[in-house]
Amino acid sequence: MKLNELRDNDGARKLRTRVGRGIGSGKGKTAGRGQKGQKSRSGVSINGFEGGQMPLHMRIPKRGFNNPFGTDYAEVNLGMIQKFIDAKKLANKGTLDQAALNAAGLTRGGKDGVRLLAKGEIKAKITIAVAGASKAAIEAVEKAGGKVEIVAGPAVHRPKNEKKAVASKPAKEKKAANRAKKED
Repeated sequence: MKLNELRDNDGARKLRTRVGRGIGSGKGKTAGRGQKGQKSRSGVSINGFEGGQMPLHMRIPKRGFNNPFGTDYAEVNLGMIQKFIDAKKLANKGTLDQAALNAAGLTRGGKDGVRLLAKGEIKAKITIAVAGASKAAIEAVEKAGGKVEIVAGPAVHRPKNEKKAVASKPAKEKKAANRAKKED
């Protein structure tokens, strides 16, 4: 093999088909697009259009719900915190907060804060600042000699059975006067 004999393998470089260059090319006249209609034009063909039949994405039932007012907590279990402390990824002195848990790689996301759950056991004496914690988790941390600080809780929602504020007497009197006028 000499330098002047070097060349690509057969089929390695293939020229694109030049369409619309006469009937002898086999891709002339309609340039391989058939004829007439939207599909023969360039730049238009409606994805998912089924000729007036209800499209598949509209026939299939929808599931789920995305609550715009829902809270997004990063959930952390006590067992995982203990595991990270044992592996020296978390320091068990000072206060553990969301920033420290994120830095250690224990939590991700959680725009409304961290919620502490009681799965696993904790032996380390730690102070942890979280947005929320289960009763069992708080008891377990306090049993180990630590402390749980609730930094910011979720928005307070009124229970369903709690009654709404009662209208003041002047407002009631106004309504009664309006009704009397309508009846006259």
